[in-house]
Amino acid sequence: MFENYRVFETEFAGRPLVVETGKTTQLANGACMVRYGETVVHVAVTAAPKPREGVDFFPLSVDYEEKQYALGRIPGGYGKREGRPSEKAILVSRVIDRPIRPLFPKDMRNDVSIVCTVMSYDPDCLPEIAAMVGTSIALSISDVPWNGPISAVSVGLVDGEFVINPNKEQRDVSKMAVTVASTDERIAMIEAGADIVPDDVMYNGIMAGHEANQSIITFIKSIQAEIGKAKFEYPSNDPEPEMFEAIKAFSIEDIKFALDTDDKVIREERLKPIYEAVHEKFDEIYPEQAEKIDECLYKTQKYIVRRWLLDEQKRVDGRKMDEMRPLASEVGILPRVHGSGLFTRGQTQVLTVTTLGLVSDQQVMDGIDDQTTKRYIHHYNFPSYSVGETKPSRGPGRREIGHGALAERALVPVIPSAEEFPYTIRLVSEILSSNGSTSQGSICGSTLSLMDAGVPIKAPVAGISCGLITEGDRWMTMVDIQGLEDFFGDMDFKVAGTHEGITAIQMDLKISGLTPEMVKEALYKTHKARDYILDEVMLKAIPEPRKELSKYAPKMISTVIPVDKIREVIGSGGKVIQKICAECDVKIDIEEDGHVFVSGLDLENCKHAMEIVNTIVNDPEPGAIYKGKVTRIMDFGAFVEIAPGKEGLCHISQLDVKRTEKVTDVVNVDDVIIVKVTEIDDKGRINLSRRDALIEIEGLKPENDTSNRRSNNSRQGGFRRNNNR
Repeated sequence: MFENYRVFETEFAGRPLVVETGKTTQLANGACMVRYGETVVHVAVTAAPKPREGVDFFPLSVDYEEKQYALGRIPGGYGKREGRPSEKAILVSRVIDRPIRPLFPKDMRNDVSIVCTVMSYDPDCLPEIAAMVGTSIALSISDVPWNGPISAVSVGLVDGEFVINPNKEQRDVSKMAVTVASTDERIAMIEAGADIVPDDVMYNGIMAGHEANQSIITFIKSIQAEIGKAKFEYPSNDPEPEMFEAIKAFSIEDIKFALDTDDKVIREERLKPIYEAVHEKFDEIYPEQAEKIDECLYKTQKYIVRRWLLDEQKRVDGRKMDEMRPLASEVGILPRVHGSGLFTRGQTQVLTVTTLGLVSDQQVMDGIDDQTTKRYIHHYNFPSYSVGETKPSRGPGRREIGHGALAERALVPVIPSAEEFPYTIRLVSEILSSNGSTSQGSICGSTLSLMDAGVPIKAPVAGISCGLITEGDRWMTMVDIQGLEDFFGDMDFKVAGTHEGITAIQMDLKISGLTPEMVKEALYKTHKARDYILDEVMLKAIPEPRKELSKYAPKMISTVIPVDKIREVIGSGGKVIQKICAECDVKIDIEEDGHVFVSGLDLENCKHAMEIVNTIVNDPEPGAIYKGKVTRIMDFGAFVEIAPGKEGLCHISQLDVKRTEKVTDVVNVDDVIIVKVTEIDDKGRINLSRRDALIEIEGLKPENDTSNRRSNNSRQGGFRRNNNR
């Protein structure tokens, strides 16, 4: 029945990789089922038979779909089916897109769709790696024009050694998580998160991944040679050469003048009359190709910018190749937020705001991996006004989600642990103005905002991008690219890190890949640039995290209690914990491992609540001082509750430093007083002294009163005669 069914097998980082084709998905242009360990990913590629009308770009869509059944789980919610893609799925879609897009013909306008569906999930074999390899196979064997194949691996660093496609146990202790995609000659994509890894270690890890990719590329080529289809023909969307040359000759000098400024607004104003003049002249000459006139003008601008860079080492704003735009940093911009930082680089400007929340405010994750919660959250907003446009806001798109995730990844290694800083942390980067590298600007603004909020980060982090121009064997890099250099250049190599090392990398290319020399130079230049940004700009605005939190931020303290004591703190039906929260005006979160987080607006209330928790968990000891509530009044003294379920007697002789004739002269029911534990008798009964607590805490001196001493000597008899404690 399945006469075209084929199975191809190889070993990938010590685990079996099995590819099945021809059995399913008969109507797609290309498809395969990839089995890596017990991870199974289905990949299908389809292409429209005709170009899409009226577009000036290649319409490629990549969707990475996570199915809950892959993990043996039924989705939550009323519908009990998968909803919109998780942020993780969107990020993986972008990672798959980046290395394959430059390998499609640039003049093709046929819609191409790639759908990767995770059908079985093995935590030891990352599905995103299987999806990238499967995408490369499906494209290679399809009839869709594509200049592949590629391969991709994950590189970890465990005990100082590089590990290709680390399993879950290795990933949990790895110092870096680097995804490297390669062609048979060049490095096509890098996506990295790292725990402040030195540049040379990162470079060596990238090269280890590139080398590991080569065997899989050979494997894919063998599959393509056996079952690959001939690529279909398509109509080119490129303008005719004579049309381009005519428009270039007519407009080139005016465009040179228009581009030669460091102000994006001035540049766009200068270009408007040039576009009008070109259309006025050439619409009649090329009536059937009028829509391609703008393409010719775009190509003319690209030609000018690239010639300036390659031939004259000239940048459109007059900077040197290693020179950054003017930089500025400010903190404390907004008065009532918990922290804020404004970072400006040329005409790119980012305001990041920090909000500190309770542990219970952490984000609940619903992906197929093992991460269930997230206490550090970074959101990135890119409103249309940041580029001078008037589009309505429709929520975050893939670009916003991707840039927010990159900034988040860059800062994760320096965020203090929950034990060190028991808060949920949310950062929001608002892009106020955009002219290149807003994602890296948001990293800088976020560091400023965190320090302004008093978050004790381990080290400040800065981000910067490096561009590239190539022509044959010629190439050169430039640091801190602005929008025009990104549009017309070949690379946007983003690197974030501290003085000591790298925390994140994201590499976007418009060419097939980079040589090792290009990667090494980009790492060197970005390290030098981020050192300058940190020392000369950011740390001059705020040299270290503030010692105190904002008065508007919740105050929080934490401790760890034995797991078997959690029930006592919560109480039957939650009565004990609810009572503590009500009395102290705090919120208490208790985790399954015994971590207790107490939060509120008043630090003293938090401390009091924590004292109560500790008293419940730990038996009171003589000499300890507590704040307790008077629950009952007797002739011989007052009963004081120092914690729910733990009550002691403060004898009348111990109520004050002076003689007390009547208990109600000093305290009444519901009064909150400080008491010191003086004794726990052999029956576990607690004796308390307000007198001793006042002497110790407030330094009061007792009166020399013999009658008071006689009362002290007789209190035990009176106390023992009453058994209703």
